[in-house]
Amino acid sequence: MHQIEIKGLEIYAYHGVLPAERRVGNLFSLDIVLTADLSRAMASDDVADTVNYADIIATARTVMSQPANLLEHVAARLRDAIKAEYPAVTAGYIRIAKLHPPIPAQLQSVAVAISW
Repeated sequence: MHQIEIKGLEIYAYHGVLPAERRVGNLFSLDIVLTADLSRAMASDDVADTVNYADIIATARTVMSQPANLLEHVAARLRDAIKAEYPAVTAGYIRIAKLHPPIPAQLQSVAVAISW
């Protein structure tokens, strides 16, 4: 098996428990690693034979555009969308980080990661 990796995809979205987070929004960074058999694409050099990065990014943008309270919920929605739309994907890893959380602490981000 092989992997497709999308690292550091930044999307502005409106996820969070606090009303201000839903109103003002925040910057999120996504890492998406997908496992699929890429043998055909390796031989054919044809984008139709692979899991297209641009299509996965479009799916992530669509999922991220739907507000949610919890990053856990957003990660599960993205996982479910990828599994439904890209049957060639056999396993994956998604990490969603909120880059400017409304927490009184010096930190880089808070994040949720899921694998399947």
